[in-house]
Amino acid sequence: MSRWDGIDEFVATAEAESFSQAARRLGLSTSGVSREVARLEERLQTRLLYRTTRRVSLTDAGRAFLARCRALIHDRDEALAAVGEEDGEVKGLLRMTCSSAYGERYVVPAVNAFALAHPKLSLHIELDDTVRDIVSEGFDLAIRFGRLTDSRLIAKRLASRTRRLCAAPAYLARAGTPATIAELETHAGVLGAADTWPFRERTWEGEREIAFKPQGRFRCNSGQAVLDATLQGLGICQLPNFYVDPAIADGRLVPLLEDANPADEGVWAVYPHLRLLPAKVRLLVEHLEKGLG
Repeated sequence: MSRWDGIDEFVATAEAESFSQAARRLGLSTSGVSREVARLEERLQTRLLYRTTRRVSLTDAGRAFLARCRALIHDRDEALAAVGEEDGEVKGLLRMTCSSAYGERYVVPAVNAFALAHPKLSLHIELDDTVRDIVSEGFDLAIRFGRLTDSRLIAKRLASRTRRLCAAPAYLARAGTPATIAELETHAGVLGAADTWPFRERTWEGEREIAFKPQGRFRCNSGQAVLDATLQGLGICQLPNFYVDPAIADGRLVPLLEDANPADEGVWAVYPHLRLLPAKVRLLVEHLEKGLG
């Protein structure tokens, strides 16, 4: 029995507070993860986790042991990554996450090209519109937008995106074309997950950011669904440019109040702090910077 047995399972379970979530992260069975943690506790003659029907939590001994195990795993993974760099190969498993629409349109095609160039690399990509905790869930990389606040992560800007206000010609023919932000009060909004739309307003003092709260009878947390409703003529939407640019180009949507568009948002690659960034992450970030930029 290796002295490493159970350590990865323990750390994953402690961070996820769940055997089933830890199993999914590690690609193992739930019973296998639970069994390895139990064997580790037996070997140490110490209880590391409290178990209930809903969740698991750390004992005092488990909390102290977790910090040491994280350091061990980081050192081990950095040593393995260094070997990969020395022999010039990108290999192993890389787990990453990104929002659904942007991931499908831009990130996944770029990652697929990278995978073709590195046949020993395995990829696990999760497209999800929620912001995942990549440290606790064991992701190597995430693609994020806008302002970043998690001090545990390093961020590298890859590209930018713009939010554009637009509507279908049929809707504008029926409801009129707004000339100012204030006139949006009289229009139907096609709403996404956000309650407000950001704009930049120019005054004699300079530019300022403002948030407008649209009203409308359609709301959906899917950008693609918002786009479809707008194309059908249900109202005005504000979406990232990668959703609406093709429809604007062929005349199915009309851009509105372009001078008031908010400042561009950054598209970022984010990854956990490590003393030595694995070659697979570093090279993929460089590839995405070229492709998305």
